[in-house]
Order: sequence, then C-alpha cells, then structure tokens
Amino acid sequence: MQALYALEISKDAPQHIIDTILEEIKENGADFDFAQSLFIKCVAHQAEIDRRLKVKTEHWEFHRIALIDKILLRMSLCELLYFPDIPPKVSINEAIEIAKDYSTESSGTFINGIMDAILIELKNEGSLNKTGRGLLNTQAKKSRA
Repeated sequence: MQALYALEISKDAPQHIIDTILEEIKENGADFDFAQSLFIKCVAHQAEIDRRLKVKTEHWEFHRIALIDKILLRMSLCELLYFPDIPPKVSINEAIEIAKDYSTESSGTFINGIMDAILIELKNEGSLNKTGRGLLNTQAKKSRA
C-alpha cells in the first residue's frame, strides 16, 4: 500500500519506488517478493483494474474516492484477478481491515460492498481464476460429480 501511495503522490518511476519504499522489507525475501509482485501487477494492470472499479463505483466520482480506498480497491482487485493462489475472501478481508486502520470510518463498508459486487461479477462471467486447495472452481467440481 505504501509503495502504491508513494507512486500516486510522487509519480516517480516504479523501479525507484521499489528501490526506496520496498527496500525496508528486502531482508524478508517472501514478503518482499510478494509486495514487489503485487506492486508491479497493480501498476501494469491499473487501466483494466480502474475500468472494472469505475463500473462498480458509477455513483461516485472516481477521482473523488479517498486515495487510500482507491489503492486498497486496486490491490484487492489485482489479487482477485492476477493471484490465483489467494482466496477471494482473504483479499477482500485484508483490504477491509487495512481500511479500518488507515482510512475513513466508512471505508471498510465501502470497500466490502464494491469488492463483493466485483467478486459476484467475476464468478458469474467465469473470470475468477483461482486454483489450489480450497480454491478450485466450483463449476469444475460440479461437472466431476
């Protein structure tokens, strides 16, 4: 979240953000690898992520959504779309919990509503690509039964 916030505010090159903001967790390899991957995928797919978010936030002016909320929505949606091994509810709940600590009083509810709607849409259109224990597509399970 800090790296995406820094990028949004500074407009620095993504690699500079990685080299400065994420540097402090570099010693913890797994955390650094995940944070870097999430950051890079959020940046690389921001247009698609924002397009999907704008559809679900049509009653709000997208540029007026609190920056932390927007970043948390982007991170959560990025995990839903591009991290097949992370359960959807984990991505959504993590964003809600972070919002409670770092954003407005109503941010958790706002993020929950938007992400639940997106999760339902992704499931309905068959775009939710989740694999691994407890994450197998329920359609695949039904067809094998």
